[in-house]
Amino acid sequence: MKGQPPVWRAALSGLCPECGAPTLFDGPVRFRDRCAACGLDYSRYNVGDGPAAFLTLIIGALLIVLALALDFAVEPPLWVHVLLWVPLTAAAVVYGLRVAKGALIASEHQRQAAEGRQVDQGDD
Repeated sequence: MKGQPPVWRAALSGLCPECGAPTLFDGPVRFRDRCAACGLDYSRYNVGDGPAAFLTLIIGALLIVLALALDFAVEPPLWVHVLLWVPLTAAAVVYGLRVAKGALIASEHQRQAAEGRQVDQGDD
């Protein structure tokens, strides 16, 4: 376990779950094939796009509440809403996906998660 960052730190900073190097991502939300520092193969982990739907719905709901609160409080023109909420939504979703995917891959690595396999018991 020496050198392995905690799940929360790996998720927030995009760290390799094995060595802690900042090599997890190759773009905004795309994983690299492997860690440049320790060689850990990231492709063996199945994170998928599961977090994307839930995260987008949660962030969307929170930002809608904030946009409505702002609208009721100061009634800004429509262009203020567009300039404020469009980039904020995009940034929140991208960063949220990085954190969620980083947490899932770090959690899978630290728990040594793998696909389930059936063991043939033979004819007893």
